[in-house]
Amino acid sequence: MSVENDRKRVIKLREDLSKLKIEYSKEEAKIAPLQKKIIAAKSAISRTKNNATIKSKLNEIERSNKQIADISKKCGDLQKKIGTKEKELAAAEKKLSEAEVKEAKRVERETTRRFNSVDETLNLHASVQESLYDEIQELKKIPEEITILFLASNPVEGCFLKLDEEARSIQEKIRLSEYRDTVRFETRWAVRAGDIMQAINETNPTIIHFSGHGCEDGELVLQNPDGTPKLVSPQAISQAISTVSDTVKLVFFNACYSSVQAARIAENIDTAIGMNAPIGDEAARVFAARFYSSVGFGLSVAQSFKQAKAELLLEGIPEDTTPELFEREGVSADALYLVAKN
Repeated sequence: MSVENDRKRVIKLREDLSKLKIEYSKEEAKIAPLQKKIIAAKSAISRTKNNATIKSKLNEIERSNKQIADISKKCGDLQKKIGTKEKELAAAEKKLSEAEVKEAKRVERETTRRFNSVDETLNLHASVQESLYDEIQELKKIPEEITILFLASNPVEGCFLKLDEEARSIQEKIRLSEYRDTVRFETRWAVRAGDIMQAINETNPTIIHFSGHGCEDGELVLQNPDGTPKLVSPQAISQAISTVSDTVKLVFFNACYSSVQAARIAENIDTAIGMNAPIGDEAARVFAARFYSSVGFGLSVAQSFKQAKAELLLEGIPEDTTPELFEREGVSADALYLVAKN
């Protein structure tokens, strides 16, 4: 009966989680019409000098902003509920798996008693199965602590980027996340080509994050010793990262036209994120901060990526189609979790 009860609980939790996600999607969908309403009201104000009309439109904008704030708060509450429900589901699935293993062993023992002539063979089989199960569980273990290596490069000849603001926003969101104690944030500034492998060897990161400039042909812009730009090809970056660390699960290129780099790196690394077009400072900051916040709440790479894109829309930044997520063949970003849930 224990297995059956555990199975029913898993089914119920999956249904509850699905309902929460549907509710979240419905609430989130309410924001776009309100934003359009605000834009229309502002446009109407700009076209009239009638005080009554202006006052009416300002009131309309105020009401819409309040509605958006209320919806955003509800979405935040729903996200928290979704996170909690996903934790409950993971625990229930683990319990079910353990119960099924125990039930399988019980059935195996009964079979052994009935077929004494194959006792030795069945016992050996059970031992091998248990050993394999333990090994698989070990392979699935997530590190107790992960390291995000933040590499920043902003050559003096290039357009100035607010990379310090991006790093600060990421750190703040990590500090506010549920599993903040399992995430270590390391930064390296004014990065040169020779600094990359050194930094990776020093920190042994789970995530490598590059912020800076990118070129249309996929080259990243690093720095020479004198501060001038140095272009680095996708092949060079891929080779450097894939050969120096076997702990890297994600490479995040927060730079213009970096999807070429991300696609290349995903041939060797589980997942990669890049930009398929130019991306603004504010969009880069908001997207990265929300992504790492979601990772810090125990969400998968795919879920964190989707929430980061949603955050751009919530902030009224029309660049949600710029980030792209790439997966290594045989890897599912939906099933890839980077922090250990307590």
